[in-house]
Amino acid sequence: MASVPSLASSVEQRVADALASALPEAGAADPLLRRSDRADFQANGILALAKKAKADPRELATTVVEGIPTGDLIREIEVSGPGFLNITITDRAIVETLAARAADDRLGVPLSPSAGTTVIDYAQPNVAKEMHVGHLRSAVIGAAMVEILEFTGETVVRRHHIGDWGTQFGMLIQYLLEHPHELDHKSEEEVSGEEAMSNLNRLYKASRALFDSDEEFKTRARARVVDLQAGEPETLALWQRFVDESKIYFYSVFNKLDMDIQDPDVVGESGYNDMLVETCELLEQSGVAVRSNGALCVFFDEYKGPDGNPTPLIVRKSDGGFGYAATDLSAIRDRVGNLKADTLIYVVDARQSLHFKMVFETARRAGWLNDEVKAVQLAFGTVLGKDGKPFKTREGETVRLVDLLDEAIDRAATVVREKAQDLSEAEIGERAVQVGIGAVKYADLSTSAARDYKFDLDQMVSLTGDTSVYLQYAYARIQSILRKAGEAKPAAHAEVALAPSERALGLHLDQFGELVAEAAAEYAPHKLAAYLYQLASFYTTFYSECPVLKAETPEQVENRLFLCELTARTLSKGMSLLGIRTPEKL
Repeated sequence: MASVPSLASSVEQRVADALASALPEAGAADPLLRRSDRADFQANGILALAKKAKADPRELATTVVEGIPTGDLIREIEVSGPGFLNITITDRAIVETLAARAADDRLGVPLSPSAGTTVIDYAQPNVAKEMHVGHLRSAVIGAAMVEILEFTGETVVRRHHIGDWGTQFGMLIQYLLEHPHELDHKSEEEVSGEEAMSNLNRLYKASRALFDSDEEFKTRARARVVDLQAGEPETLALWQRFVDESKIYFYSVFNKLDMDIQDPDVVGESGYNDMLVETCELLEQSGVAVRSNGALCVFFDEYKGPDGNPTPLIVRKSDGGFGYAATDLSAIRDRVGNLKADTLIYVVDARQSLHFKMVFETARRAGWLNDEVKAVQLAFGTVLGKDGKPFKTREGETVRLVDLLDEAIDRAATVVREKAQDLSEAEIGERAVQVGIGAVKYADLSTSAARDYKFDLDQMVSLTGDTSVYLQYAYARIQSILRKAGEAKPAAHAEVALAPSERALGLHLDQFGELVAEAAAEYAPHKLAAYLYQLASFYTTFYSECPVLKAETPEQVENRLFLCELTARTLSKGMSLLGIRTPEKL
């Protein structure tokens, strides 16, 4: 594996060296290099430096330019305006850098020098409850961050903190005890996720109705919660049946989302039960938590409730029961102490921000989080319907996630069938899944996580605009060209002159590694999605302006095939980091 320095970093180094020798007192100065419409790059850092050194910026710029060698990397530099540098690089440098990228499996993307261990808490469904559209974002954003961080060399531990504990289980377990065949399966064969969920739904509704109408059942159900918390074996065995049945359903949904979820990664609320008492003792002994009206609370000056009084975090209720805070704090202790994580990422709805701010601050006061170990909430906004209101069915119900995914696949099938020339029905079906699920993921990931986004399937599976289908078609088109190339093979020719759209495509391809590093550092998959959309757009322009197989010389044909192939590899790698498939034919 060979990491390839980007053209931007090489140019930046040249300018920085020239700056240092023209103005030694400035020390290591940042040339503030960026892409520009006027040239390939513009360096804007001279103005601020000249101001500080009380020098004339244009004179300083001219001195700097004299100190920069040209020819191999940089073709020309001109001073413009009050001291900007417009820098154009050589075609040879572009092609040689891209050839070095193409020679590497990782496209020359370096591993992060500061890689550590990150635990990502995402995709947290609730036992015995249907997954709805709200679960989509946590799953999709979390899975993309897992891939992006792993690609940069981070050790990532996945955690699915499922809701598998709490008072509602008293009602469910008691009902199952009195109606022992409610979760039985129709046959010995493998149970579908649909069957598992309909069993659980039926049982949930029946037990709820009984709980609300029958006082004696309610009393028995409440006593059952006490047995569950005490770890009484029969009660635990029945509880486990709910967890197992729910997992059949969860895994079927994650499978449909083309997401790999492994059993050891599913550590629900119950996984921290043995730590709760100790967590409370540690917080109380250190003075981080105090007793208030019989409850164990942590107080904050900075977080106030609607009445203006400080809102405490309740770790243990006055009746001795534990709240979410005790579980979340125990999970932090486990992730930092046992899993040795230095970063904890929680992909959780923005509406829970206050809870997590208080939990993280409590963990900091207790010394479990510090300057070396940080926790972040990757907060996401709400999924809205076309009307801009939270997404609901016509009856005002929450939308089932499975229905949504099935509908996306149906819409995609229509689009694929219209465009498909030589695909069999089976292939159309397989592509429809890849296009439909890809479309749902991309619509989510191409919006900044913190923002709400509109769920509009027509828009998502559109062939035009910023959609994954547009990217998938760009990829498939390249594969088609490479298949038609016959004898001509992709090869980089550094002496071939590049057309403007080839240069633009090449410079953008070269930025892939920097973009991945930025998306990883800022937990911003939408930045990677934007990069890929721009890549497909640059490719479309190149394709319409530069004949590939009918180029003027054999070298030009090979060089353009080389650009096509590297674009396809970059698209495919970037899309896979977002969890999206790139079919070879569409």
